[in-house]
Amino acid sequence: MARTRTFIAVDVAEGVRDATTELIEYLSQCEAKVRWVAGENRHVTLKFLGEQPDKRLGDICSAAQRAAREVEPFHAQFHGLGAFPNVQRPRTVWVGVTDGREPFRQLFNAMEHELAQVGIRKERRGFQPHLTIGRVRQGGPGQQELAGLLEQQAEFDGGGTIVREAIVFASNLDREGPVYTVLARAPLGK
Repeated sequence: MARTRTFIAVDVAEGVRDATTELIEYLSQCEAKVRWVAGENRHVTLKFLGEQPDKRLGDICSAAQRAAREVEPFHAQFHGLGAFPNVQRPRTVWVGVTDGREPFRQLFNAMEHELAQVGIRKERRGFQPHLTIGRVRQGGPGQQELAGLLEQQAEFDGGGTIVREAIVFASNLDREGPVYTVLARAPLGK
């Protein structure tokens, strides 16, 4: 049975991509081993679905479209820089969301509800909207240097975007990184 690696996300404005590209250039001065997310691949993930049977993709796309209609378009502001699990031991480097956190949560909850109707398991952990910009490959002396740079940029201002749609993506892993293909667009609002 054919399967497709799938996720649902919100795209960000070109200005946010440009600001985070400059930030990545600054953070890249340290020796930490980080796989930085390419500009065209930066987004806010609402739900990672993993490998899904191709015969289920139509139902997933329809569920995402129904969910998106439940939330009106909104403004999101990208501000603050942090890491999971924390800045001192960064594994995932992210830019936070200030304005727009609640509408993002509403959109996530609507997605969870509609996707559950087509057999997708709900998340166990809470949703924290963020824009991933890098994944740290390994620890070492460069990791502490990166932690210092992250602390220096804790108040990073990444600009804003108007969220008008969610997108269902297919993700194909390539040697240079993932390649995303749009499976469906889910416009927000009625």
